[in-house]
Amino acid sequence: MWFVTLAKVYLTADLQYFLANSIQLCALDYFLTSYSSNSFYDGVALKLESFGLTDTGCTRTNNEDCFLIAEDAKLYLVADGMGGAQAGEHASQLAAVTVGNMISNMKEPSDAILPQAFEQANLEVLQASRRDFRLEGMGTTLVAILGNGERAYVANVGDSRAYLYHQGHLRVLSEDQTWVNEIGRKLGLPEEQLKKHPLRNVLTMAIGVGDQVRIHSASVELEAGMVFLLCSDGLHGVIPDSDIVNILQSGGELEHQAATLIEKAKQAGGPDNITTVLLRVA
Repeated sequence: MWFVTLAKVYLTADLQYFLANSIQLCALDYFLTSYSSNSFYDGVALKLESFGLTDTGCTRTNNEDCFLIAEDAKLYLVADGMGGAQAGEHASQLAAVTVGNMISNMKEPSDAILPQAFEQANLEVLQASRRDFRLEGMGTTLVAILGNGERAYVANVGDSRAYLYHQGHLRVLSEDQTWVNEIGRKLGLPEEQLKKHPLRNVLTMAIGVGDQVRIHSASVELEAGMVFLLCSDGLHGVIPDSDIVNILQSGGELEHQAATLIEKAKQAGGPDNITTVLLRVA
């Protein structure tokens, strides 16, 4: 079963075609939604629980974030769109559907399939923006995890993040493609200065903004007790990692953890849309 969140329903002919031919869609007229699933990896006695939550935040009037949970394909994804009017929403939704469609048609998961799907998403978003002037300049971040037996493959473009929490330690599996991470830090600028730098929110790469896309990828061997967090910068750009650790180490239901993470970001001002997808290996 495929599940994609749509914060608002805005379907051009391109997106209608993808939705009609690739996935079952749950479209929502409100900004807060969630989904959970349990699935077993073939040949491995590990259960994977998942839960996703998205919120408009405290400042924005629309939600350009999108998350996808595809339990049959073991695909989990977060996208954070950008662009004028509703173009950002379209970009994140189209990218999510494109990746989901390609993964659903794969014969055998591999470490190459996610980057290939991201490249296809880049092409689809770019072509859509060139065909429709209303979508000109749109783009999206993208971060995803694909389960395959004993391993999880991770890929990202932009600054949406993938975290792994295990045995009391939190580490980032993705790589921020931002001015701060790729230029500011290499210039030796202090962290406090980077937090206030006028270019702190500038991306160096995104899906759908150019013919070439640079994709960061990684893989992790799955172990019981691992918790993965996919999120937009509306979460990780607002609350410190220490807050994420405190919430994840508390255990309990994923629904409660996801809601607590989002509430923390809103308490800190919630300046952007906030999306989390949690996966727990049991």
